[in-house]
Amino acid sequence: MTALALPRVLARRPSRGVLLIAALAAFLVLWVVLRGLHTLSLGASQLTPLHHAVNDFNDALGAGRNTNPLFLYFFNEIRLVVDEFVTFVQAVIAQPAFGRPVPLIGWLGVVAIVGYVSYAVANWRVALPAAAGFAFLGLQGLWQESMDTLALTLSAVVIALLFSLPLGIWAGLSDRFNRLITPVLDFMQTMPTFVYLAPLTLIFLIGPASATIATIVYAAPPAIRFTAHGIRSAPHDTVEASESLGATRRQTLVKVLLPAAKRTIVLGINQTIMAALSMVTIAALIDAPGLGKTVVKALQTLDVGTAFNAGLAIVVMAIVLDRVTTAAGARAERARLDTRPTSTLVRRVVLIVGGALTLVAVWFSTTYLWAAEFPPDVSVGPAIAQAATTVTDWVQTNLSPVTGGIKDVVTLVLIDPLQMLLTESPWWLLAALVVAVSALIGSARAALVSAACLLLLVGTGLWADAMATLASTIVATAIVMALGVVVGVWMGRNQMVDRVLRPGLDAGQTMPAFVYLVPFLALFGASRFTAIVAAVVFAAPVAIKVVADGIRSVSPTTVEAATAAGSSTWQLITKVQLPMARHALTLATNQGLIYVLSMVVVGGLVGAGALGYDVVAGFSQAQLYGKGLAAGVAIVLLGVMLDRLTQAAARRSQ
Repeated sequence: MTALALPRVLARRPSRGVLLIAALAAFLVLWVVLRGLHTLSLGASQLTPLHHAVNDFNDALGAGRNTNPLFLYFFNEIRLVVDEFVTFVQAVIAQPAFGRPVPLIGWLGVVAIVGYVSYAVANWRVALPAAAGFAFLGLQGLWQESMDTLALTLSAVVIALLFSLPLGIWAGLSDRFNRLITPVLDFMQTMPTFVYLAPLTLIFLIGPASATIATIVYAAPPAIRFTAHGIRSAPHDTVEASESLGATRRQTLVKVLLPAAKRTIVLGINQTIMAALSMVTIAALIDAPGLGKTVVKALQTLDVGTAFNAGLAIVVMAIVLDRVTTAAGARAERARLDTRPTSTLVRRVVLIVGGALTLVAVWFSTTYLWAAEFPPDVSVGPAIAQAATTVTDWVQTNLSPVTGGIKDVVTLVLIDPLQMLLTESPWWLLAALVVAVSALIGSARAALVSAACLLLLVGTGLWADAMATLASTIVATAIVMALGVVVGVWMGRNQMVDRVLRPGLDAGQTMPAFVYLVPFLALFGASRFTAIVAAVVFAAPVAIKVVADGIRSVSPTTVEAATAAGSSTWQLITKVQLPMARHALTLATNQGLIYVLSMVVVGGLVGAGALGYDVVAGFSQAQLYGKGLAAGVAIVLLGVMLDRLTQAAARRSQ
């Protein structure tokens, strides 16, 4: 019997884990032998024929922009309409126009409108901090820049909602259209913000119009997704009852589906606003006015104080917009569930009186200079910038052994070895390893996607830079997942910890990516490590929340059975909860990778180099435009490859 069983054991197929270890071992052996061969590395200023071809194409477009019918009657018209709309919004709240030396509505009117609208859609607990937050923008000495940022954000959101809400309704009503648009939305949300800028400047030139169009494209997907989800989540019984009473499809949509999905749609608008604000700040790289331009200039000159003051203004604006729209969504849900009148007599009186006072404030701001221009002599912005600079100097003087030691250890132990492994490997060998790993932990389809993306990466002529970016992304994602598992398990097992930490994690997700660079630039200076730490802090909240929700979703019966069997806390976590939450772990890895990649390339502004630097250099130097555009394509390819690989792994684990 033993002799018969032995051939069966020997013929048993190796597990995926064994095959994965074997593939990694074979790669390392071949790397030692072939190190430095076929690396496809280029000099910092060297351009490939593709880069030259893109430069020539850009020059040809510029020369024929006013004669080509496609530009004359389509792209130029779009740019003109968007530019006129943005100019109008800026003239209302941001910049002098209409023959006036000041905007149509001054600071007092804007603050009053913000407070009144916040109370109308939420309550006084939201309205007072919102008005105070906008007044603080003026106290920082950044009223003009803040209003420019707000004008671009509002312009992009209004235009985005004009087509994203109808598309979301269509996707909610039509299964076929939903299946068609979902991969497009996945692709749009996978791409880092940097990637939208280069191709749009190719068509719409550099300026506020291009920045607004890029923001529209980037911010539209959340509204489409949330609207479709809200309509699809409407109670089936209510819909069937409406149809049985003879309601038409239009009546069912207007009277049943949209009211039921109101809160979800408002949350989608919230996400669209936050995405737009994040994109508008980054669009400063293509000459978008506002706070982003102040941050970019400060980062380029390593002026931490100015960058901190402008970054604080971005955070204040983000928190106000987030809290107002979130409260509006919660109020919409309460109104839907409460059949009693939602407006009391006191509230109606406050709205009437508040509306009258708001109109008075707007009139003052259009009549008197003191209410139109924020008084410069009350600015605390220089004091904030000076305090940040003082703290930075103290940290760099007194804590440099600690911060420098941390940076050097992580760089020497993690970043440099991995980057050397990837950049000094033959490209075909590394590509074979990635395809094999994709097949083993993902699927055959994921392997095909990886192979296609890697071949296209070779075609961009930026293989070495892409591998350097991939190395930083892998290191940052590993740290993110370590934090995600430790803190996520803690939150998932302890409700008190969850209640304490979750508001901070929510707040962390409202801040645009630019803001994370400033404090770590002060701590660690301009380096790859700075970008990696900023990426970790940027991506950790979403990974922690996904892991915590996964741990919490493990069946209580299973946990109780393991506890009754005598399992210790460590055994319960490692043998029961984490294995049963493996789908959440792979999903957290997926989201962590996408967030990290987005932030790592933004880190090109603070010395991260590689693809992020290539994109930034392409905006600032005309001869490097082709290389910058190719770098944007390379970032997309990395994002698609990593996203599809981790999604396939998540499906396999599920």
